[in-house]
Amino acid sequence: MRFGSSIAAFTLGASLAPAAAFPTTVSRDVSGNPFAGRKLTINHSYGKKLEATFDAFVEAGDELNARKTRTVQTTGTFYWISNIASLSALDEAISVARAEQNQGGVPQVVGLVLYNLPDRDCSAGESAGELSGRDGLRRYKEEYVNAWAVRLARASDLTFAVVVEPDAIGNMVTNQGIPLCASAKPIQEEGIAYAISKLQLPNVNLYLDASHGGWLGWADNLPLGHSGLAAAQFKEIITLSGNTTKVRGFSTNVSNYNPFQATVRENYTEWNPSWDEDHYASSLAPFLEAQGLPARFITDQSRVHLPGARAEWGEWCNVSPSGLGRPQATDTGNEYVDSLVWVKPPGESDGQCGLEGAPPAGVWFNEYVKMLVENAHEDVVPADSLERTTKSWWPQY
Repeated sequence: MRFGSSIAAFTLGASLAPAAAFPTTVSRDVSGNPFAGRKLTINHSYGKKLEATFDAFVEAGDELNARKTRTVQTTGTFYWISNIASLSALDEAISVARAEQNQGGVPQVVGLVLYNLPDRDCSAGESAGELSGRDGLRRYKEEYVNAWAVRLARASDLTFAVVVEPDAIGNMVTNQGIPLCASAKPIQEEGIAYAISKLQLPNVNLYLDASHGGWLGWADNLPLGHSGLAAAQFKEIITLSGNTTKVRGFSTNVSNYNPFQATVRENYTEWNPSWDEDHYASSLAPFLEAQGLPARFITDQSRVHLPGARAEWGEWCNVSPSGLGRPQATDTGNEYVDSLVWVKPPGESDGQCGLEGAPPAGVWFNEYVKMLVENAHEDVVPADSLERTTKSWWPQY
């Protein structure tokens, strides 16, 4: 999402110490790739929004992109649980996945985003949430995280992949010169650690958010670079969550536009070894391993900018032109990457920025998603028909 450039007042405890200075009791998750042999669950609420996109293409006589839109409607996409009121989306995701798995016979992995920290998005503010301060932390634990734990424990028949708090670590590492980010840091550390500890379930694979290569991929502008500082921050939070806690790995590029494997290296990536997300995973992995952490990744490719679309990494909002990236794929060519996935539902605005007339963050931006469909990756193959795909166990639009 964001790109933080300021590192003023960075206060991570022992951040420049060698890995041995930290406790070494955090266990690695050595289980298999949760995406291998499983289909990312379809987000039916998202699919319903795409009906407006489909109708627009049909009205324009554009059958090709109308059929591509039908394909997008049946492509697995993560569910975002971004406030207490949206906890019901967990129930929808579980219900849809169970129907697909039990009646459709297709093993599922349910993609979820846990995103409701107090004072979240402290640097940009476009995605500020409902909670703030210590009272917000209390509500985060009692009303939000605990509800997650109950629901996911009851769904032991399903496999979950959970992205934990996009942007939070990025702001901790690079934006401590912003007063709100500085005051929020200890509260957010405690909140993330609590979420990790409560979701230690055998069917849950946690991916802590590692921002993207343009934010935390810099290796040579500090003694450890942003990548090393990020790894140390991850270790500190995971250690805070308990001596036996585990995570599967880390998410990258969530809600951003970086390609996994760039066909053209952009000028603004000069001096950064993480000039695309493939390189970022490989660059960050040794720093994670040095801290005793699992070097496993999922990378959001829901939206990918076209070459030349932006002049700097700081352009993160409704970047144009862009297209839908490659959907779920485990054949990434990178030993550290579990899967490419669609985390950000393509078509939901990044905020009132980037393009004139853009709606607030999370609001449907139909003109934008039309562009994404038109520029979609070749793996987004047009459906055979304009008819909406339905199965007897699917919810009706």
